[in-house]
Order: sequence, then structure tokens, then C-alpha cells
Amino acid sequence: MKRIAVIGGGITGITTAYSLAKRGYDVSVFEKNRYAAMETSFANGGQLSASNAEVWNNWQTIIKGLKWMMRADAPLLVNPKPSWHKLSWFAEFMGAIPQYADNTTETARLAITARDYLFQWARDEGIDFDLKKKGILHIYRDKAGFDHAANVSKLLAAGGLERRAVTPEEMRSIEPTLAGTYYGGFFTESDATGDIHKFTFGLARAAERLGMSPFYEHDVKDVGASDSHAWVVADNGEGERRHTFDGIVICAGTGSRALAAKLGDRVNVYPVKGYSITVQLDDERSRASAPEVSLLDDETKIVTSRLGDDRFRVAGTAEFNGFNRDIRADRIRPLTDWVEQCFPGVSTRRVVPWAGLRPMLPNMMPKVGPGHLPTVFYNTGHGHLGWTLSAATAELLADAVEGANAAASVSVSH
Repeated sequence: MKRIAVIGGGITGITTAYSLAKRGYDVSVFEKNRYAAMETSFANGGQLSASNAEVWNNWQTIIKGLKWMMRADAPLLVNPKPSWHKLSWFAEFMGAIPQYADNTTETARLAITARDYLFQWARDEGIDFDLKKKGILHIYRDKAGFDHAANVSKLLAAGGLERRAVTPEEMRSIEPTLAGTYYGGFFTESDATGDIHKFTFGLARAAERLGMSPFYEHDVKDVGASDSHAWVVADNGEGERRHTFDGIVICAGTGSRALAAKLGDRVNVYPVKGYSITVQLDDERSRASAPEVSLLDDETKIVTSRLGDDRFRVAGTAEFNGFNRDIRADRIRPLTDWVEQCFPGVSTRRVVPWAGLRPMLPNMMPKVGPGHLPTVFYNTGHGHLGWTLSAATAELLADAVEGANAAASVSVSH
């Protein structure tokens, strides 16, 4: 297996292509947009956050979701209109509740591994992506939230992550610009932030230097595979063309479920919409009043990242509403309100709203590895931690491809 097609030019597709190209594979990436990282990898919260590894499979999440059903500005919003896809996903989500602790610990472990790879790749390839290694501060307004976080910290510690409880006074010394009254917080010094779009775009360029062939503005219409090869039918605007490869990797985000079905696999990814705003820090007062340390407000499910001197990214909310990409004013407003409450000195005169669809599997764990055919592989379903986990899952995927190659050569020699 030498020639590999990667479907999807977001963070998982590009990290996968880079890992494979580094190992000498002839990689082709198919992406319907003109550039890499133009959809879910365009304007996320910016966090590389092992400290946010807690999976959502617990009764608390379900109770909150039901409570918030009728609130348009709720942190978690489920469109009550039923669909078989949504119902099957939620049934599996509830079925994964017993794995909550193990999956949280495993996600933390993966995130720590990924961080080392990602920083190394950025150094090797000279990628500037507004990286800030200033840690992430989780903030809590009440004892119940803080106590839950203390329990989560034990699960994260089992995965190798150090984070420490901090008092309101310590919170103010860690991030002096934060306004408001808090019960306490947790600080993870080893976490970081940056611009996912800049990183992915830079890594795509690096992969091209290693020989990756980019098929941008190619809309994948069909895929197929056998025991010996795989094929992709793509339309570049001038008609459809069939391309043949030794293997195929599906990294298509929320499009992965439909492609997997064509390849004979079930990958129950559901699109969970998230919103962000990028606050333009145009004046000196705003720049001085915006935080340098990344924050995660667990109660409102809002995260922040300072991107360079003049941008402040604020992201959050989860919306189960199918493949709807509309940017709703009633979902953006809470993000702007939050900035005005927590950082009153920051001007919100120039705010750029955005929405993206996170590809989530019911157990909140990514699917990484082979499909049922020896020529088919998956690296998808990373949910809200796509960037945080991507470098580790790309390496695991490349290991799986190499393993399949080794097994194939052994069987041929016999």
C-alpha cells in the first residue's frame, strides 16, 4: 500500500496526510474548499486543552440538556424534532455512560501525547500560529461546579495531567483582567492556545513539501474499495473523475458517516454545532483589558484564547440541529454578553461571528484505525477536541496503515 487518498482537508485530514507523507507514502488529499481548514478547523476556540478531556457521557449532561430544551440561549441546545440519526446517537450516548471515567482518562492521555507531536511539528516546519503556552484556567462560580471539577481532576491525573485548584485570589493573580466573583478555579499550566486555521494551513504547506498532492476544490461524489484497492470519484467543477489508490483514509468530519456507509462501515458521527466570535482588539484599552491566559467557564461552556496582540477568540455552546450551519443571533449574543461581563474594558464594536459543525461519536472518542476492508481506514469523530487530539490520532492512524502494509507483505511472501 503506497498510494493513499485522504478525504478531508481539515485538521485531522492534514495531520494524517503529514504523518503519512513523513513515512514515505504517496498521499493525495481531497478537499471541496479552495484551501485547507475552511470549515470546522477555521475559527474554533483555539485551545490545546488536555484539561478539557472530560467526556460528556454523564447523567448531569442529560438533565441539563432537558432543562435547557426551551431556552434559545442555552449552552447545550437540542432541536426536539426527532430523526432516526439523532435518536440512535442519543441512545448510544446514554449507553456509553458506564465508560465515562475510563474515556475521560484515555482522552487526557491522548491529548498529552498529541501536544508533544504538535509542538515538534510546528518547530520543524516553522509554523507561526499565535501559540501561547500560558496554561488554561477553569473558572467556577459555585461549590457544586468546583466539587465536580475536583473529581474530574482525579480522572485527568490518571491520564498523566497535572492541574491544581486555585483560590479566587490566585485566579486574579493568574489572570488580572478577569472581572466577577468566583468560588474558585483549576489551573493547568501545561495547556496552550493558538490559531487552528494558521496551524493547519501551515502544516498543509509542509505536507506538500514532503510530496502530498492537494486536490482542493474537489467535491467527493463517491468512494469505494475492495481488498486490493480504493477509489474516489471527485468533481473539480469541470466534471467528475475517478482516481484509484492502494488505500483510503476517511477524515471527513461530519461527512464521515455517509462515506463510511458507502465503504460498508458504520461510523455514527453526528454534527454538533459550535459558535465562536473573534473580537477585534482595535484600541489600546481593549488590548490591555483582554486576557492573556486562556479560560474555560464550565457553567456557560465558554472558552477563550488570545490570538496575537489584536484578536480575542471566544467560543462555546453545543447545538444538536442536524447539518444546519446558520449563525443564529440568539446563540452569538451570549458570547458577546459574556465578554462584556467578564472583560468590561474590551470593546465589542467589531466582532466576527462564526459557526462550525463538530463531528461527534456517541462515546465522545475518535474512531482511529482500519475499517472492515484492508484498504479502508478512519480518523474521524473527534468532537470538540479535534485540534487537541489530532497529532496523536494522526500518528496512530499512520501506525495502523504501516501495520496493514506489514501484514499484507507477510501474507504475500507466504
